[in-house]
Amino acid sequence: MEEKVLIFGHKNPDTDSICSSLVHEILDKKNGWDTKAVRLGNINKETQYVLDYLGIEAPELIEQVEEGQKVLLVDHNEFNQSVEGIQKAKILGVTDHHRIANFETAEPLYYNAKPYGCTSTILFEEFKRLGHEIEKKEAILMASSIISDTLLLKSPTTTEHDKKALEELGEIANIDIEKYGLEMLKAGTDLDDFSEEELINLDAKSLDKNGTKFVIAQVNTVSIEDVLKRQEKLEKAINSEIEKNGLSLFVLAITDILNSNSEVIALGSMANSVEKAFDKKLENNRVFLEGVVSRKKQLLPVIDKNI
Repeated sequence: MEEKVLIFGHKNPDTDSICSSLVHEILDKKNGWDTKAVRLGNINKETQYVLDYLGIEAPELIEQVEEGQKVLLVDHNEFNQSVEGIQKAKILGVTDHHRIANFETAEPLYYNAKPYGCTSTILFEEFKRLGHEIEKKEAILMASSIISDTLLLKSPTTTEHDKKALEELGEIANIDIEKYGLEMLKAGTDLDDFSEEELINLDAKSLDKNGTKFVIAQVNTVSIEDVLKRQEKLEKAINSEIEKNGLSLFVLAITDILNSNSEVIALGSMANSVEKAFDKKLENNRVFLEGVVSRKKQLLPVIDKNI
């Protein structure tokens, strides 16, 4: 029997990475294709809330793929955010809403990228385009992804496509989106059980600009002050990551999901790129960024430009 095509999102998976992988598998099965959703890291508490709500298991964890393994990527394309061995895998397709960088394939592929707030919004449109009925399970998975990636439509990454999709998915799932969404987001802000090392890697994106390696990590909270009580230990963990991985910069954005602001801790030899990006001085390795909640739209582009 031929090996299944594997579907996965990025390392340190968030809700969109996990839920979109599961939704992609459902969509593929409706199309008569044999695929399997897997994951490249631990499930965070926000995503666990969704899985528990639906009473379903997390996808299987994988750490590498063999040469020639057929794969479908969701919610990422950059190889340094993907699985070990991705360079020699056979990439059949990508469904993504990020910039395209450090990506090259030996053969042609299906590539579905749109500048939406969430990968699941693209998948929602695929269900429509192919004429498949959306059932309650996949409606909740897609709605959860959109809520997560757009912070309940408050993020500047939110598009009209995301709003339309979420409204329709809420009706199909028969849930109060506002109530469900807030509970889900709050579940993800419970950081007490995590060590500092785990916390800075909960949602960390590894990036590379012409050989300069840097990381932008993000944690959501309802109290920035509570997280900052751990600053000294967080900085120790960050410096350890910098040394271990040869990073020039590590940015940790602590994002208040209720008030839509972030406090950023920046360390590394290129920490001044954060100062240049926002025209603000780092004090005690920190800077407060009012109205900044999106790594993709508000942090990465301006920091990247100043590296």
